[in-house]
Formats: sequence, C-alpha cells, structure tokens
Amino acid sequence: MMSFSELTEFTKPNDNCLASYVLEMLTAIEVDSLTPFFDQLPIDPYLEGNYRFRRLSHFKVEGDRLIQLPHRRLFQSKAYNPLLGDVIREYAELDERLIQLETMQRIIWEFFQFCKLCSISTEIAVHQIRTTASLQQAGNPAPEGIHRDGVDLVGIFSVNRRGVEGAETHLYTSNREKPAFSKVLNPGEFLVFKDDQYFHYTSPIHAVTAQGVRDVFVLTCPGLFPPDEQ
Repeated sequence: MMSFSELTEFTKPNDNCLASYVLEMLTAIEVDSLTPFFDQLPIDPYLEGNYRFRRLSHFKVEGDRLIQLPHRRLFQSKAYNPLLGDVIREYAELDERLIQLETMQRIIWEFFQFCKLCSISTEIAVHQIRTTASLQQAGNPAPEGIHRDGVDLVGIFSVNRRGVEGAETHLYTSNREKPAFSKVLNPGEFLVFKDDQYFHYTSPIHAVTAQGVRDVFVLTCPGLFPPDEQ
C-alpha cells in the first residue's frame, strides 16, 4: 500500500490536481532492490568535477501499458537553466533490467497517477541521478540554483543516502522568498509538485565518510526535448 504523509496547498478547481505539492512515503517500494543500478551509472559529462552520474529514459502510458519510447535527448532553454541552458544533452538509457523491475514500474505508475490529474501529457521522463561527495569535494544536486524545469509536474523519489549530510530540498513560490517547503528526502519518500507553482532547489551534499552518495529518480511530465524533436 502507498501511504500518504503530507498533502498540502490545495488548488482552486481550475484543474483536477488535488494539491500543488504532495509528499508521500511509498512503503511498498523496496529501495534496496534499486540501489545496485546506481553503482554503474555513467558520469554526467556536462558538469565539471565528476561528481554527478546520470541516465535518462522516456516512457508513455497507453491504457494499462507502460511503453519505453525511442531514445531522445535533453534540452532546456537558458530561461529555465542558466548553467546548461541551450545545450543539447545526451544520456544513456536506463538499464533494461531496471526498467523491467516491478519496483521501478511502480514508481513510474505512481507518478502517472498525478500526471493524469495535472497534465494532458501521457509521457514521462525518468532521470536516474547519483550525486557524490568526498571529504575534499561537496556534491551539488542542483548546480543551476533555484529554478523551474518548464514542465507540468516534477517528482523526486529518494532511493539512497549514504555517508552524507545536506541535500535539503526546497520549494519556493518565488525565487526571492523563503521556501514554502524544506525537507531532506529520505529513502522511500516521493515529493511531487506542480512546476508552474514552485521553483525548486536541493542544497549541496557534504560527505561525513570517505565517500558519500545521494541517489534519486527525478520524473517529469512531459519530458524536455530539443526543438527539432518536439
């Protein structure tokens, strides 16, 4: 059973969204079955410091079928990403064994329940991201700073925190105000929010052992593509 831990910021009935953000603890998800798939992530070549690792796949829901879409690249304009905006980025697809894992499919289906309410899109992008830190170097989960992604919905599912402190996730109604939501997401917690309602940011991680890691899935509805792939 999926258990809800927080449901806040109710919207007016101009759409079907129950809330502008939801925090869940997905008690049925066995996060330990997901962690091995983060150990072989390719390094993110678009960031300096070699501290972030990443894969990306896209899916479409048709009826009760979850369909993996052909490979697509990632693109955000500078209006949304001042660091890597207007850069066409390409990442390897998620491991096929991970995609077939029932636990992984449950996460995607759970996110899609919100997409049905808050978006007309049936397409979901799944970013698999590991951020690392050492005693000499912090890791930055959001090097672009406080930002929006330019999608309908964003979901952050926490898989693993090991040997780190920090990585507090914040939601802001304005990037000039104090956060409306602040929390370190622990394994099994799933934060879903409307991208047009909130800016978001996650603070750097700092190692408390020789090597620390933070593993998450970031899901968006829809995905973000170069103009020629729209």
